[in-house]
Amino acid sequence: MPIDRREFLKLSGLATLGGTVPGLLQANDAAAMKPSAPTGRADCTLHIGRSLVELAPDHIVSTRTYNGQFPGPLLRLKQGRPVVVDIFNDTDTPEQLHWHGQFLPASVDGAAEEGTPYIPAYGMRRVAFTPGPAGLRFYHTHLRALANLDLGQYSSLVGPVYIEAQHEPGAHDREVFLTLKEFDPFFSKGGDMAMDFLRPGERTPDLQQRGERAMKASLAGGAPHGYEVGYQSFSINGRMLGHGEPIRVRAGERVLLHIVNASATEIRSLALPGHAFTVLALDGNPVPHPVTVPVLWLGTAERISAIVEMTHPGVWILGDLADDDRTRGMGIVVEYAGYGGKPQWVKPRPFQWDYRRFAAPNAPPPAAPDETIELTFAKRNAALHGFNQWTINGQPFDMRTMQPTYRLQYGKRYRLRMHNASDDIHPMHLHRHSFEITRIAGQPMAGVIKDVAMLGGYQSMDIDFTADQRGLSLLHCHMQLHMDFGFMALFDCA
Repeated sequence: MPIDRREFLKLSGLATLGGTVPGLLQANDAAAMKPSAPTGRADCTLHIGRSLVELAPDHIVSTRTYNGQFPGPLLRLKQGRPVVVDIFNDTDTPEQLHWHGQFLPASVDGAAEEGTPYIPAYGMRRVAFTPGPAGLRFYHTHLRALANLDLGQYSSLVGPVYIEAQHEPGAHDREVFLTLKEFDPFFSKGGDMAMDFLRPGERTPDLQQRGERAMKASLAGGAPHGYEVGYQSFSINGRMLGHGEPIRVRAGERVLLHIVNASATEIRSLALPGHAFTVLALDGNPVPHPVTVPVLWLGTAERISAIVEMTHPGVWILGDLADDDRTRGMGIVVEYAGYGGKPQWVKPRPFQWDYRRFAAPNAPPPAAPDETIELTFAKRNAALHGFNQWTINGQPFDMRTMQPTYRLQYGKRYRLRMHNASDDIHPMHLHRHSFEITRIAGQPMAGVIKDVAMLGGYQSMDIDFTADQRGLSLLHCHMQLHMDFGFMALFDCA
């Protein structure tokens, strides 16, 4: 739905705030933090700037990028081998670069809420760290965008990281890195999120009654549905379907796909007609039980590493199950040697995504935590100038004070028992740690280690982690539209 003039004026004020004062950093603060010129040579250099991305010959977008490209350059690092990275900010907006999925000090991690210094506008910052853990990670901006669809992950500030271990999992002939991303975002009102793909599907009646009661009261009071974000263009590795180089394969090859969902707000699916995916790792972490599946599903910021055995020659589309998204770009051609013609798409049979498939079979129950923290997530429909406000245990995160909500003790094991009192799926991300999923919708499981997990609508999920990173760590829904409007909490570990 189009936005009327009154709402546009309100949004313009929010966009100005998001564009000039990310995390309430003032210009003089940015200048004060500008470091002196570093000495010595960096292992990697990243430039944040604005450039053009050619999604297709007749569709070129202006966006923020790393090193003038989307995705940003693949960084292949060695586990345990220290690196130095120089990050230059060639824009007029102070920036943050988050090293998603790594165990790094809060000063390096890349989140203002944790106290990471900004990369000043027209300045630079040198960071040094020891990469880890091994596997598929990625880096991305961590700014609040609010109503500015040019900032945060609505932009193209995303790049893959692969941290090499001594022994790589799974025998394969070659690797292919795929970064999934939407472009040309716009606001709309309302809209339902697909949920029938996620298993287990049982909802908690109390959570559903609470969420539906709150929404009915809001609508009965005259409020519209809160703003959502849609997209007009879709891409894999920055090219719309049919406009990039195909993945060229030979019959009999084993191709290891490393897939990053770099969306700001979208859950993605992928299928390749006549082929299946053997999932080796989720979020870079080897699964205890590799399983072959016909379809992959990735919440925002989730990653999957999977082997595809090339045993069905032809020219095929590796693409999203959603016809509208795939035809508008969310796909890539897979072309066997010796074959040509129009790429073919065949929709697979319905398939439900279930983290339990990859869990350790017959595993004993996880160790009891030292403490269980109950967290209930709820939505206040259209409460902030038409945007939904999100709360944890009744309170939205306060970006003015950025005070820790929970105090942890170093070395103790914690269980976050998360209750979703909304009908949205929330990809929950914990900075600077990995966690084990130990229960979904009342069903126990063990062994699956992640840093993002999709919490279904009106469901509960338990995740366990050891507080082995001192200082501040951020927990948030990885949907930009949710975290920007309150869906965050801080843990402080001493």
